Amino acid sequence: MSKIFRWMAGVLLAIAPCTAVAAQSASEIAALKAKAERGDANAQYKLGEIYAYGTGVPQDSAQAAMWYRKAADQGYSDAQFNLGVSYQTGQGVPQDYAQAVVWYSKAADQGDPEAQTNLGVLYAGGQGVPQDYVQAAAWWRKAAEQGSILAQLKLGLSYAEGRGVPQIYPLAAMWYRKAADQGNVAAEDLLGVLYENGQGVPQDYEEAARWYRKAASEGIADALWIADAQDRLGRLYDLGKGVRQDYTQASVWYRKAAEHGNSDAQWGLGLLYLGGRGVPQEYSEAYFWLDLAAAGKLDAARAEAVPKARALAASMLAPADLSAAQERARKWFEDHPAEPQ
Repeated sequence: MSKIFRWMAGVLLAIAPCTAVAAQSASEIAALKAKAERGDANAQYKLGEIYAYGTGVPQDSAQAAMWYRKAADQGYSDAQFNLGVSYQTGQGVPQDYAQAVVWYSKAADQGDPEAQTNLGVLYAGGQGVPQDYVQAAAWWRKAAEQGSILAQLKLGLSYAEGRGVPQIYPLAAMWYRKAADQGNVAAEDLLGVLYENGQGVPQDYEEAARWYRKAASEGIADALWIADAQDRLGRLYDLGKGVRQDYTQASVWYRKAAEHGNSDAQWGLGLLYLGGRGVPQEYSEAYFWLDLAAAGKLDAARAEAVPKARALAASMLAPADLSAAQERARKWFEDHPAEPQ
C-alpha cells in the first residue's frame, strides 16, 4: 500500500492515503464484511479502510481501528501500520504512543518502510519509548535504503545535526539528494543550504539557487519549507550570489515567503522598502514588514537590528500614517495567529 505524508503535532508522519479505497456498493460491503467476519485478514484490513475514509459507509474511526486490529493480530503489516497511526494520532482509539510503538514495531520488523520511518520519529521524540536518536537513525536508515523519502530526509538531518550518528555533511548531502530527487521540498531546500554554505559539497551559489528555486516553486505543499526556500532565493538575488543581483527579483521572492509568515523574508522585504531597492521607497510598507519580522524568530543579529530599522521607518512617517501601519500589522497578526510550538 502506498502512503502519503502529513504534518501532525509538528511532526511529519507517513499516513495511509485517503484515496486508498474506491467507493463500494452496499452489496460489495456486505460481502466484504462477511469475509472479514470469517477471519479473512485482507477483508478485515479493507473493511477498516472503508470505515476510515467513509467510502460507502459513514466514516467511523473506531470501527476502522477495530477492523485494523483484527487484521493486525493476524500479522497483516499494512493493518499494523494503520493501527500504529491510529494510536499515534488518537483516531478511533485513545492516543497512546506506547501502543503506536508496539504496532509500528510489528510492521517495521516485517520490513514496512513507513512503519520504520514513524518508529524512528517516536524514538527521536521520546514518545512511547525513551528518547534515543541512535535507534531513530537506525530505523530511518532501514527505511531510507528502501527508498522512503521521509526517512531519507530524516537521515540527512541526522547527519547534518550529528544526532544519533556522527555529524558528516557529505552523508547529509547524499541523503538529502536522494529525497530531493524524488521531489521532497524540504530536502531540496536543505540541499541548497549545504551548497550555499559549502558543507559536504563544494560551495556553489548557482547550485544553491537552483535547488532553492526548485523548492520555492513547488506550489502549496510543505508551505514552511517552500517559504524558507523563497526567502533564501530572495537573499541570493539581494546579494548577487549565484544569480545576477536583482533587487526586484529579491523583492518578489521575499514577498512570497513573507506572506507565509517567514520572519527573515519580512525583514528582507522591509529593508528593501526602507532603502527603495527593487520597490518604491515606502516607509509605511517598511514599517509594516519590519513590525511583523520583529515578532518572529530571527537570529541574534537581526533580532537586535530590526527594532532600529523599524524605528527609522517610524521616524519618517506622519502620526496618522504610522497609526495606519500599526493597525495593519495588528490586523495581520489577528488573521495569522501564531501556530503552537
